Amino acid sequence: MTMQNTAWKKAFSNLNTPSTKDLIRTNGPNSLSSWPARSTPNSSGHSITFTSPYTSISKSQKQKKSLDRDFFVSVLETSVTKRDAKAYMNKFVPVLEKKGATGFKQRGAQNRPSNNTKLEEALVIVDTAAVKQDVAQGPKPEADIAIQVPMYVALVKFRAPQEVCDATLDGVGRTLSQLRKLGLISIVVVDCGIPGGDEAIQRQTATVQANRIAMAIDNYDTPGARVIDSPITIDCPPEGSTSPFTSHGLFIGNSQDLMAALQEEVVPIISSFGYTADACAVKPVDANDAILALTRQLSGLQFLGQPAEESKVIQTSRSAEVYRLIVLDPLGGIPAKNRATGRHLFLNLEQEFPEVCSDLAASTAPNSEGSNAVNQQHLENAELARNVLSLLPPSSSAVITTPQEVANERGPEDNGVDWALVGTRRGQNPLIHSLLTDKPVHSSSLPSGRFKSFTSSTGMAQIGSLTTLAKRGMPLTIFPDPRITPWKPPQPGQRGLNLTDPCIDLPRLVNLIEDSFGRKLDAEHYLKRIHGNLAGIIIAGEYEGGALLTWEKPPRLDGSEADITNRLVPYLDKFAVLRKSQGAGGVADIVFNAMVRDCFPNGVCWRSRKDNPVNKWYFERSKGSVKFSDMNWTMFWTTPNLGLDEQKFEDYQSVCRGVEPSWADQKHIVD
Repeated sequence: MTMQNTAWKKAFSNLNTPSTKDLIRTNGPNSLSSWPARSTPNSSGHSITFTSPYTSISKSQKQKKSLDRDFFVSVLETSVTKRDAKAYMNKFVPVLEKKGATGFKQRGAQNRPSNNTKLEEALVIVDTAAVKQDVAQGPKPEADIAIQVPMYVALVKFRAPQEVCDATLDGVGRTLSQLRKLGLISIVVVDCGIPGGDEAIQRQTATVQANRIAMAIDNYDTPGARVIDSPITIDCPPEGSTSPFTSHGLFIGNSQDLMAALQEEVVPIISSFGYTADACAVKPVDANDAILALTRQLSGLQFLGQPAEESKVIQTSRSAEVYRLIVLDPLGGIPAKNRATGRHLFLNLEQEFPEVCSDLAASTAPNSEGSNAVNQQHLENAELARNVLSLLPPSSSAVITTPQEVANERGPEDNGVDWALVGTRRGQNPLIHSLLTDKPVHSSSLPSGRFKSFTSSTGMAQIGSLTTLAKRGMPLTIFPDPRITPWKPPQPGQRGLNLTDPCIDLPRLVNLIEDSFGRKLDAEHYLKRIHGNLAGIIIAGEYEGGALLTWEKPPRLDGSEADITNRLVPYLDKFAVLRKSQGAGGVADIVFNAMVRDCFPNGVCWRSRKDNPVNKWYFERSKGSVKFSDMNWTMFWTTPNLGLDEQKFEDYQSVCRGVEPSWADQKHIVD
């Protein structure tokens, strides 16, 4: 039987010869239909019939089935929650239906696993809502549909593709094709990164690499990719202007080829060259400026302060909306000093961009040109993400990753399932995952103990993912600022922070707590309870999320004031996120990271009801937990080695057992 299978493999491999493929391309399938069938006995005595046209069709069908199976596996490997599925389908299913993807939802339902009830429920909810909306509003004019349901575009900067092997590039092409199936069409800008030198050689290199990328995409599904003539025009930059809203001397002068490719759902490939406005001479341009020029054009912000464009041009630019920036760089995501993975898994640009700049500047070695060049490239990638996202809606995001991770390659020792993170498969594709969930592959608030080292496809030791998901994000305000005043137990006679201080908007804070918990807060009782023992408060954005932390005195504590101060327990009293912001934007991760990294790096404890659906999130981020057998509470903590300190462990338990609730319905009853 083994010999028979081997013979079959040899038979099929013989049909993959270049001569057969060339003949099919040259003469077409009809010319092969007159070929006679021939029969050859194999090693086991069975006859194998070679019929070229039918074998060619069979091979094409098998390849399509293989691609479809790989596509569905990539999608189903992603851990999609009910909320994630609903958000994705609300946004992208109208696009897929508009461009003729008939039966998209039905095919998705057939290929979903039957035990994924949350995803099924989300799909049913979205489908029902869409039908009701269509019935209520009636048919829409074609022009209105073009404006209301735009084509979503990902701007892809592919740096140094000449350093990427064919196998990896093939995987990148497969992923970009899968993104198109999911409703996101890519525009690829090729950045070969060859400064100076002969411009003719630069153009030749860029052309070769652009064609390599196009061929890699063409290998997977139609309509493939197309290398288009550069639409970029080079003009004199405005004096003294450094804003991303201005042209920097580059703008999209001729967008016809670009928009034609997008309307045909072809992936446009653009080299980093442009034409001068005066002499139409071909000159190299900075790939980052080219990405910004494309962003301004597709966002309708290219000609600010200039005469209005024609309505046809405006309608064309509005038909495509930039939804994501993707940076494929062999260096990977943005480095971070205080992260277990060595990378920013999630980058809140509004808060963390200054930290990124200072970290990269501090790690630059005075006499190391290589290190300086690497840090400079990371800084350019972070600046590009910040500048592009400043032109886009807050829901947009940027993904900075390596071609190897996008190709979803595994290391030489990976057989089947390999684990880089407890409970999470490393095989998840960062681009597919971020599109379906709008989250990084690995949460940024997971403790370092949840990660373990593994061998990457390059043979190097790696912890977690090298991918950074960046968002414009939101500011983070901490009272008191731990960088100036570290959070320490209050000393006798020292005035601490109060919620009635003018720096805190108490009505908005109360609204945040009530909206998050779905309960009415007894504000007067709560203010009395935490008066004098408030450690600090963390506010994300405009009170979209927050945390209130206190110093709690263990019950029945006797001793001197100094002893009492040393035994005060750091306690997370309230952790709240507005319902409209839950599960999106990384608000919870932002607040939690600030608490455990900046405010209470030595540990903090909190309690949660045993039936709280958020407990899974707490279990993953805590260093330990205890379920009280006589109460409906579970205690969590991030304090290292808490179990080895019996006195501290008892203090933690007594505090979590004895904190009085301050809800208006049962304000004095301990659960």
